[in-house]
Amino acid sequence: MRAQKLGLLSRMIRHLTLDNTREKHFAGITRTEVRTTKPAWYPIVSKYAKSNLRKAVWQLFNTLGSYIVLVALMIVIVQRGYSYWITLTLAVLAGGILVRVFILFHDCCHGSFFASRRANTILGYVTGILTFTPFDDWRYAHNRHHATSGDLDRRGVGDIWTMTTEEYFSAPRLRRIGYRTYRHPVILFGPGAALLFLVFQRFAKRGATQAARRSVLITNLALLVIVAVASWTIGVQTYLLVQLPIILIGGGVGLWLFYIQHQFEDVYWVRRENWDSMSVALYGSSYFKLPKILQWFTGNIGLHHIHHVRPAIPNYNLQQCYNKVPALQAARTITLKTSIRSLRLGLYDEKNRKLVSFRSLSARAANPANGGALLSARRRLHDSMNA
Repeated sequence: MRAQKLGLLSRMIRHLTLDNTREKHFAGITRTEVRTTKPAWYPIVSKYAKSNLRKAVWQLFNTLGSYIVLVALMIVIVQRGYSYWITLTLAVLAGGILVRVFILFHDCCHGSFFASRRANTILGYVTGILTFTPFDDWRYAHNRHHATSGDLDRRGVGDIWTMTTEEYFSAPRLRRIGYRTYRHPVILFGPGAALLFLVFQRFAKRGATQAARRSVLITNLALLVIVAVASWTIGVQTYLLVQLPIILIGGGVGLWLFYIQHQFEDVYWVRRENWDSMSVALYGSSYFKLPKILQWFTGNIGLHHIHHVRPAIPNYNLQQCYNKVPALQAARTITLKTSIRSLRLGLYDEKNRKLVSFRSLSARAANPANGGALLSARRRLHDSMNA
């Protein structure tokens, strides 16, 4: 039993690091066919996979500049003894900007923010330290995410832990309880995000390269230096009162963004033999349409289907690419309102090719037409819900 508990905990930690065919078309490509060639509009998309120094410098200035000003203001407010609610209000803004800082970091991991590889690496390490994320280690896991997203046979690295309905039915009770706990929004975007950024990212991923392990060490040492300098200048208490709410808010929002990009009802998941990168990009990644101000804070990452089509496109070119390529405008669009519905989805139904809720399994099992196997599954589900 102890070994089973440790195995479940290990799996939860790793994942904190994700004929009913719908015939929606993207100008010549449907989600039912495997493509070995690029669609006709792909060369147009590729034109936007170019860095722009002016845009990059301006984005760097308005992002890091805003973040530094807000952090400095929060420090002053704490030290002068003003109401901590003022600090927390500013922390919401600073946390939002930290999400934007992470998008710059993300672009550096793809080598797209600057034309210079060295410049991307330097900025990647700096923004990685600000977001408590080691550059090379996260890049390793994120590249795996791009290479395996939507592949049911290659889950487990850089994604949200997602089980199929059959896997859930056949899993031991303890694992089902752990899975449901992990998927609960309060846990995933609260303590889960805190553990991810503050604890789990202090260690290298399994199978990480030497460069990835070195980036973890460099990031950890840099954070220790920052804490040491803070304790000598403003004091550890002031540092924690300012930094903790920022990283908790920013981390929770960032994890939510990542969740909604690949966790929606008609998301694309297939077995490895049918896996295709273009289908995954177009049908396994959402277009999270946000108000302009929130799109600014999130660095255009809501246009996630375009990012998966061509990861080398920097965030400041994504909207223009969307506007110029009509085929990309047929993407599955999710809004703030509809994104809330995704929170109830927890399992992938391979037969019906969609994410379903835990509650829907009870209803399905209650249908006599489903037979004895599902009645047995219903009893298992009942056990996990009432354990």
